[in-house]
Amino acid sequence: MIKIIFFILISIFFIGCHSADVKPNQKAFEGEDRYTIFALEAEKMGDFNSSASLFNTIYEKSGKKEYLFRSLLGLLNSHQYEKLLQRSVKHQKDLPDDTMLIRYEIFALINLDRLEDAKNRAIELVNKTKDPDDYILVSNIYIKQNHFKTALKYLESAYNVNYNEKILDKMSIILYVNLQRKSEALAYLESHIRIHGCSKLICDRLAGFYSNENNVDGMLTTYLRLYEIDPSDEVAQNIIRLYGYKKDYSKMMIFLQDCGCDDDLLLQLYSEAKLYKKASVLAKKLYAQNYDPQYLAQSAIYKYEGLDRKNDKKRVNEVLKDLKEAVGLDPKPLYLNYLGYLMIEHNIKVKEGMAYVREALKADPNSAYYLDSLAWGYYKLHKCKTAKKIMDRVVKDIGLKEPEVKAHYKAINQCIKEKKRK
Repeated sequence: MIKIIFFILISIFFIGCHSADVKPNQKAFEGEDRYTIFALEAEKMGDFNSSASLFNTIYEKSGKKEYLFRSLLGLLNSHQYEKLLQRSVKHQKDLPDDTMLIRYEIFALINLDRLEDAKNRAIELVNKTKDPDDYILVSNIYIKQNHFKTALKYLESAYNVNYNEKILDKMSIILYVNLQRKSEALAYLESHIRIHGCSKLICDRLAGFYSNENNVDGMLTTYLRLYEIDPSDEVAQNIIRLYGYKKDYSKMMIFLQDCGCDDDLLLQLYSEAKLYKKASVLAKKLYAQNYDPQYLAQSAIYKYEGLDRKNDKKRVNEVLKDLKEAVGLDPKPLYLNYLGYLMIEHNIKVKEGMAYVREALKADPNSAYYLDSLAWGYYKLHKCKTAKKIMDRVVKDIGLKEPEVKAHYKAINQCIKEKKRK
């Protein structure tokens, strides 16, 4: 009801408007812009019937073809195919060489299921225009008639003229989906890429086919080609997932280094590969970008793990400085323990180091690793009996598989023995 009222009200505005001789750079009639807005608003509301009528009225008053085509589009969208056919044929008398009118005629014939008529007109059109979209239009009609081989031959002859990728894409779909000649479809696409290069349309299609075939290597190769011309996050993430599926972490690392698209993942890979120096530099870069203290702590830890000499006091002090800054900003237990343990291990304010470990234990009182650090602090203070009580809990919990735990346990027991001898 609202749409009907809307149409009636707007139509009233046209009463009294008369065509006049249009001078260059002038509107065809008073209020042309305003009426066009009404027509566009009807179109936006999905009232294509009203928009078609309005645009047709504007066309009749202005003689401008763009309004005619917008009116015909409204008829197509509102499924008024008989009216679309009548109008497109009627206006061809005045505009006999207008290819858009012929296309609308063909669209109407297709939707009216007059496929032979549509095909004949489409062939006439494509012979005139040589437009790739018109070749595809002919092939679509043949497909509707289940003449897949004929549709393919038609497209092949067109493709061989200028190697248009839209035509190739349609050929590949017919081969892969309709004719089930999948290897030929893949070969066509691969050959085109080798000779003419990758494009988003063709590489997306090839990747889709490889995905359907579960061909991971084919997908990966295709996405790598595509990334060279479309370095988007979506393509990058596809590449990363495929490297992950193949467990090819070394190549994933190289790709991440080049693309800079997921530094957090790259940091994780550096850590797992024990490339601590690279990990430290990258973590520091990430901290500089967003000031997350976690990256500062990670940078310090990786820096320490990557030291050629763990007894380099200058470097150790640099690590401690960064760790203290990080836990001051965000006292995460993991980093509190690491800071405390390093101070204990290197005999730098052992009691202060133990205080950091105790802070970590408040968050996780039963952590074997935090308890190991505390026991090691007591050992450094020569309180071996206290150290042993704590260390016995650690060994009971996680055993002696960890080399560091085993070394601490051995040293503490040796301390007890030596004190007994005295």
